[in-house]
Amino acid sequence: MSRAQDANRISRFIPTEIRPHIWVRVLPALENIIYGANLSNILSANKNAFLDILAWFPYGILHFSGPIITSTVLFIFGAPGTISVFSHSFGYMNLIGVTIQLIFPCAPPWYQNLHGFSPANYSMPGSPAGLARIDHLLGINVYSSSFTAAPLVFGAMPSLHSGIATIEALFLSQVFPRARWFFYAYTAWMWWATLYLQHHYAVDLVAGSLLAAAVFYVAKINFLPRCQADKESRWDYDFVEIGNSYSYDPTYTLHDFDGDYHSEDDEWTSASSSSVSSGCRTPVDDAARFWESANESSAAMEATDRV
Repeated sequence: MSRAQDANRISRFIPTEIRPHIWVRVLPALENIIYGANLSNILSANKNAFLDILAWFPYGILHFSGPIITSTVLFIFGAPGTISVFSHSFGYMNLIGVTIQLIFPCAPPWYQNLHGFSPANYSMPGSPAGLARIDHLLGINVYSSSFTAAPLVFGAMPSLHSGIATIEALFLSQVFPRARWFFYAYTAWMWWATLYLQHHYAVDLVAGSLLAAAVFYVAKINFLPRCQADKESRWDYDFVEIGNSYSYDPTYTLHDFDGDYHSEDDEWTSASSSSVSSGCRTPVDDAARFWESANESSAAMEATDRV
């Protein structure tokens, strides 16, 4: 079976009569209108083995291992519940991105280099583009075979390589705010690699990052546990505060571990819950003690006046 036939076999899951038109000229036109040139072609004009490896590492390695690394770091150092919010945000972002790609299929930069502006169809195979040089350099056939038989050949807009790198950077920046520029630099590295390897236009990268940012800020405002500056790991937390509001509201912002977070916490969670209920200080305890002290002082002053 040829690669074109294989790609057609995979795309059979979308009925022919409802397959959207594949847009070949839209993204290059947007690229020229916004940036005045095709940035992917400019960045990939000068190729060498060093730049190939430098682009391959984020695009072909960290893109796939990054979610695992990010999840591990968030589980250890984030407030309890952070990993759950990250996983849901990650899933919804990818679901929205793939839905847009299916509804609005667009040709990536490598298509223009191979076929110009000729009409595309769903029987065409994908291309590893710049990653083919990595296969040649390492003597393997991993990327050529996988990208040629990709089930979604024309999923250029939005770039989920960009979206995943951005949402990872935003969540990690929430836990490590002082290192945020390091995480943003990783996203910029992914942007460059994606353009250099000719898998996406710059407008795709912007769209992917905007999608990731929108999902993150919805999660941050409504669901994400706030990190506490004096806590080094999840095991140091006595309670978690949810959302972006800093006014105390026990029905919304404050959750002890008798609530929704048991599903992802370990044995420490139960022990922490009992310790909180048996005497650990909370904002409620502090407020009660303050008013009790104030009442005692007032009573003492009244007694002195009567004497």
